[in-house]
Amino acid sequence: MILFALEYLAISLFSLASFAITKTMGNGLITPLQQCLTTVCKGRVGCVGYPSNLFYQLSWVKSYNKAIEITPVAVIRPKTANEVAEAIKCAVEGKVHVQAKSGGHSYGNFGLGGQDGSLMIDMVNFKDFEMDSTTWRATFGAGYTLGELDEQLHKNGKRAVAHGTCPGVGAGGHATIGGIGPSSRMWGTALDHVLEVEVVTADGQIRRASEKENPDLFWALRGAGASFGIVTKFTVRTQPQPGNIVEYVYGFSFGNQQDMAPLYESWQDLVNDPELDKRFSTLFIVQPLGAIITGTFYGTKEEYEATGIPKKMPGGGKLDFKIVDWLGSIGHIVETIGLALSGMPSQFYSKSLALRQQDALSHDTINKLFNYTGATDPGTLLWAVIFDSEGGAINEVPADSTAYPHRDKLMMYQSYVVGLPLSDRNRKFAEGIHDVIQNGSPGATTRYAGYVDPQLGRSEAQQTYWGDKLPRLRQIKSKWDPNDVFHNPHSVDPADEAQGAGSVVRVPQRELFHV
Repeated sequence: MILFALEYLAISLFSLASFAITKTMGNGLITPLQQCLTTVCKGRVGCVGYPSNLFYQLSWVKSYNKAIEITPVAVIRPKTANEVAEAIKCAVEGKVHVQAKSGGHSYGNFGLGGQDGSLMIDMVNFKDFEMDSTTWRATFGAGYTLGELDEQLHKNGKRAVAHGTCPGVGAGGHATIGGIGPSSRMWGTALDHVLEVEVVTADGQIRRASEKENPDLFWALRGAGASFGIVTKFTVRTQPQPGNIVEYVYGFSFGNQQDMAPLYESWQDLVNDPELDKRFSTLFIVQPLGAIITGTFYGTKEEYEATGIPKKMPGGGKLDFKIVDWLGSIGHIVETIGLALSGMPSQFYSKSLALRQQDALSHDTINKLFNYTGATDPGTLLWAVIFDSEGGAINEVPADSTAYPHRDKLMMYQSYVVGLPLSDRNRKFAEGIHDVIQNGSPGATTRYAGYVDPQLGRSEAQQTYWGDKLPRLRQIKSKWDPNDVFHNPHSVDPADEAQGAGSVVRVPQRELFHV
């Protein structure tokens, strides 16, 4: 109630200011950008906010990673694609970069711009939904969170799409960067479900993109969306919700971290099999006092047992076993890993790596990893190392069909360290974990762009997020956004057409845009 009251007060104060455009806005008279955005909003209360507004960070910006404070030059909450288009035109005229925020769960706060001075377009108002009950294609706005989308799909024919585990994550970013979760091994990633989008491009035009219409843009939006436009609406194929789902959790308590090494090695042997039944997915979560192994199987208990997987799973821990439906499965997963993958804003640091079959950790590397976590002081009890199974249907999609580069991966890992506040010791602990894994898997060179690492340099980040897709992405960027309007610290750079796909236009940002 207190936060609601504060937000209401902030909006009310802005409303009074918006009707007097000659009123001073913190550092002088209203700027041309502010005047332009105010015109887009047409006096609508709660439409646009500026740093001079009371409670700007709390009510407008709402950063996720509190260790990285970002101050956008303005935050606008449009209601239509046309308002998004007009806001982008304002930004181009005002020479500021643009980024869209859907759920706002970027580890580097890239939805806020990732740096001070960008225009943040908050998609919170884009909540339209339609289901075609003949084709079972759903069309919905980019402002939905995954939890809200699940509810709509359930109410409209008990349908489903693959996506991640956190219900607060925004569909707009999730479905343009990858979208991996327990059902992805069975159905593919979230972006593999996307058939068409409505997108606003850097020239302020509202376009359609699909395999037939603007196919190059469509290709890039499925894997590197934040660099190419603002998707306002998705059309996706959907699946019938599975009727029976086996969910279980093994909880293990250990006196020493080193005791977890054999358990992890046994789990890795299972998930590193490219022929592992696609209906099954699993997580291995390392925590200060033990480990959690989750399992999700989309089918009956009898079908699960027939796969032979139960005999291969590490045993001996405390078992929580359930047979649930689709929504029950989603809730069970959230409850199980809520501590490790909290949706609550905090000060945190994370590292990650995507692993192919040949990148699996060796026996020696596994021992080094758990010796490290057991012997090193992290400076906090709030940490986890999360390994998740990939492969299956994700790997069956042709590698060049989208900009998503991880079709050959069987596992991903991420470390997650929360500090109160975040300290250098916290960061070094996560970096030490990463060093052990990277040194043990030198051939692993890519990371999932959904686990953004703000510590990476710009060139390294682009290469590690998109790998061999990067040259083509740069060419498409030079066509659709040559002046780098859609920019964050790791976004795709436009290619220099005269010098080839490997060369990058180094746009003089300080001259063209306020950063």
